[in-house]
Amino acid sequence: MTAMAHEPLTQEEVLLEGFLALDTPEGFRAELIGGEIVVTPPPDGEHEKYISRIVRQVIKLSRTDMDFSGNKGLRLRSGGGCPKSHVIPDVTFAPFDLDLFAGAESWMPCDGVAMVLEVTSARPQADREAKRRCYARGGIPLYLLADRDTFQVTLFSDPDKDDYRALTTRPFGKSITLPEPFAFDLDTADLL
Repeated sequence: MTAMAHEPLTQEEVLLEGFLALDTPEGFRAELIGGEIVVTPPPDGEHEKYISRIVRQVIKLSRTDMDFSGNKGLRLRSGGGCPKSHVIPDVTFAPFDLDLFAGAESWMPCDGVAMVLEVTSARPQADREAKRRCYARGGIPLYLLADRDTFQVTLFSDPDKDDYRALTTRPFGKSITLPEPFAFDLDTADLL
């Protein structure tokens, strides 16, 4: 009997296996964003306030009944020279009738996700650039970014390959229109 030779693992496979085996301290979260392992500490209270204010409006005002998950792991496609990414948006929204989160694995595909929300924290550049490209590559229709450093909210839409083709930015205090399936103006006054 002859032993079979195993194909060597690619660099991407080694990185992914190492990432999935990580044991982070309680409250920390690890993500694989565009080939880089990023570990972030637990968020501060202001970060959570922004999330709360936005989620409350989406649940109350959205034309489509929305379900949401905080810190849900999403598996996103590779492309544009970037390996497959495993990201954890601050909030993931999906139409309630899809029941997308029930029975989902720790890292679920992004099919059916209507919008992701990020609030900048310890690594704001990752939210502005790397995560934006990951979400576009995953085909997530809308990416809402509340940027605490610039005091602006930006809605990225119309994903195409590695980026979004459209964006709308408003300063905190001004409303921003969320299109279908949400179809309402998000008030950002209480983000100031």
